[in-house]
Amino acid sequence: MGAWWRGASVYQIYPRSYCDSNGDGIGDLPGIISKLDYIASLGVDAIWLSPIHPSPNRDYGYDVADYFGIAPELGTMDDFARLLDEAHQRGLKVILDEVVSHTSDQHPWFIESRESRHSPKADWYEWQDPKADGSVPNNWLAAFGGPAWSYWPQRRQYYFHKFLREQPKLNLHNPAVEEAVLGVFDFWLKKGVDGFRLDVAHSFLHDKMLRDNPPIAVDERTHWHWSHASNLQDHVFDNGFPADGQVGVEHRRILDAIRAVCERFEDRFVFAEFAEAPRLLGHFVGDRYGVHSGYTFGFLYNRDLTPRFVAQEIALYNSFADLWPCQTFSNHDVPRTVSRYGAGGRDDALAKQLLLLLLCLKGTVLLYQGEELGLADAPVGREHIRDPFGALYYPVFKGRDPCRTPMPWHSRRAHAGFTSGTPWLPVGPLHGAQAVNEQEGDKDSVLLFAREAVRFRRESLALRLGGIDVIEAGDQMLAIERAHGDETLLCVFNLSGEPASLELGERAGWMEVGPGSGRAEQAVGMLHLGPRAAFLARKP
Repeated sequence: MGAWWRGASVYQIYPRSYCDSNGDGIGDLPGIISKLDYIASLGVDAIWLSPIHPSPNRDYGYDVADYFGIAPELGTMDDFARLLDEAHQRGLKVILDEVVSHTSDQHPWFIESRESRHSPKADWYEWQDPKADGSVPNNWLAAFGGPAWSYWPQRRQYYFHKFLREQPKLNLHNPAVEEAVLGVFDFWLKKGVDGFRLDVAHSFLHDKMLRDNPPIAVDERTHWHWSHASNLQDHVFDNGFPADGQVGVEHRRILDAIRAVCERFEDRFVFAEFAEAPRLLGHFVGDRYGVHSGYTFGFLYNRDLTPRFVAQEIALYNSFADLWPCQTFSNHDVPRTVSRYGAGGRDDALAKQLLLLLLCLKGTVLLYQGEELGLADAPVGREHIRDPFGALYYPVFKGRDPCRTPMPWHSRRAHAGFTSGTPWLPVGPLHGAQAVNEQEGDKDSVLLFAREAVRFRRESLALRLGGIDVIEAGDQMLAIERAHGDETLLCVFNLSGEPASLELGERAGWMEVGPGSGRAEQAVGMLHLGPRAAFLARKP
């Protein structure tokens, strides 16, 4: 039997917004424990917890102050041990989100590093002298705005931060830092965790010559988020550098080392985010090197889901012979799919089609909490914004809070059953109607469809483990074929808002299987699909 994670479905939990057990308005580990039966009912194989370590929460857990503890607002180490045990009893693996590219500025390592140029950890972070005129060392821009360098008077130097100034960048070129980071993974593996997601793995290392990033050509600034200042430059030297260069070789060696720590333990899994560097996937993810799996932001940033775009993404992944990808349409960093591809409000037909499409792709599937309910983004007023990204760019960009609002559990309870107190973010005003209790009793609900779709994937070797090929089907329809052993599946999706037809040819007469969605009809060798419909068929 192969590794459990190949073809698995992984359910991402943003802990602060999942379920609050003590009324303080913040989701916590006991709250997650109370919902493990629900999670298991989805049919997923694992849960991925967004960061749970102590943090000042300038970036809500992605600024770690202690890699070896549990954030007190989320619970205790005993709570975590119970979560592990209870999840394992239900057949669920537990994956932690580890942020080892940078730390919080409150981390003891940085506090010691900033004291002087001669402290024991002086070079655990990237420090550089000012230019002769006192300005920053180069033109690198931080993802959240402004220069990627901040001055520390005590050292009379600048330190590098890819994100907020409160998130100083670790110097992973330093072997002592690498050893300390590997110790983090070893610690949690000994606690019994089943794997890790590596945050911003594309930016672990950087160009030691500190060369300026080149600008993005003006005619290429067509992406929906190009108006963020940092997106005006091509981040080839602060991350995303050529993988065949010396820095790329060193980068892969670090990923190899992380994988080696994980593989000292039985049946563990490590996957990574390569947000800005899709070309690195084939170099840093493989059967025998790098991490086990990884993903880019191609689908996550996309706002126009066409057959051509999906085919291009499939071709990208297929171009790397040893790559086992992760596939994801939603997470805590981007607008929810129903909001990106729909009119902005509830759209159950669209939600079902997108769920099924995701589950039909090759790779390990990552589902984000609420995706199984078909949730759209919730409106978050300026006065409620917590995300520093949103605080900086509002109202041009309202931040990531709209996709992070609390999970709706019960329509007839305060705050949709998320908390008995005041929630840290407001519950979406329309989410109560889509709460779990409302959908449990509705045979046409997105939730029941999601369970059926996940179950079908779990039982299909073609979907879990098979190869994937795109079949030409015109501008409206996406047709893919998945095959493994004796099973071959045809998966067809009408991605348009109008009816569409496909000539089936040699696939005419294949038996319809799986959940399907929308109107589908076979007649005289033709397949007719209604708007946003999907059709699955198995070769006899």
